[in-house]
Amino acid sequence: MLRQMPQMVNPDLLVGMQTMDDAAVYRIRDDLAVVLSADIFTPIVDDAFSFGEIAAANALSDLYAMGATPLLALNLAGWPRNKLPFELLGDIQRGAANKVAEARAVIGGGHSIDDPEPKFGLVVLGTAHPDAITQNIGARPDDLLVLTKPLGTGIVTTAIKHDEAGPDAVTAAIDSMRELNEKPALLARQHGAHAVTDVTGYGLLGHLKEMLEASGVSADINAARCQALPDVWPLIKKGHIPGGTMRNLHAINDDVSWHPKLEEAHKILLADAQTSGGLLIAIPPEDQNALSQALARDTGREITTIGRIKALTTPLITVLADEN
Repeated sequence: MLRQMPQMVNPDLLVGMQTMDDAAVYRIRDDLAVVLSADIFTPIVDDAFSFGEIAAANALSDLYAMGATPLLALNLAGWPRNKLPFELLGDIQRGAANKVAEARAVIGGGHSIDDPEPKFGLVVLGTAHPDAITQNIGARPDDLLVLTKPLGTGIVTTAIKHDEAGPDAVTAAIDSMRELNEKPALLARQHGAHAVTDVTGYGLLGHLKEMLEASGVSADINAARCQALPDVWPLIKKGHIPGGTMRNLHAINDDVSWHPKLEEAHKILLADAQTSGGLLIAIPPEDQNALSQALARDTGREITTIGRIKALTTPLITVLADEN
């Protein structure tokens, strides 16, 4: 839908809609830019406090992907005042405040409306040096692609709605979604990343496509190296697949060459609509090992290279079926 917005041109608007980046960047002086983004969505987990944390982490991720330091947030809420108690909204807001405080930022207010379906999100604002912005543009041939979180939050949260998600899957998904992308973003910059984006609603392949189009390159992706959350494979087989994931798969299909042995479940995982997903980082091959080791140390999970950037080809993305 954002593609329908009219393009606005201003010399100080350093990042707008042209590259479908994660946030807008506006220069206010030669050494300072503000970075601004907004996110809002319906509840995806049962616990209100956890939902607030996830909503805040999801919004803040846009700033981290751009290399910004969060400073200020505003709450956005749609609430069915005659159906759900305001105390529940209070729990959501407390969860968001907890995560914003973890990011060393503050919530300065917000806005709410009466809405038949509950919704919550945040406007987030941060700052960065104009020369230190990281974008989804800049990936180069031979760069390696690193993904910092496992995939499958859309699958698990759909299973939660169907009351069929096991406790291990729920815990792992919530822990992943409320984890800030602050450290991975810092490490990506420290290790010379050429391009960075966060993986959210368009799924891994959708956000990769945006990076490739913006950078004028293509990529090979190794499906076997893309890690999944616990219990995701049986949940896919049981049909707990979000509508957004299937729309993503349909939208990306013409831009992907699938290995003939690749199972449908892998295609679904790579297109799964994520909430507060990881960062997708394009990094020079000589820096990848140091980055992956640093990420593993700081996140406590194994970090693998999922693909490689190559010169522009058609289609944009080639998905391989194994690790060879």
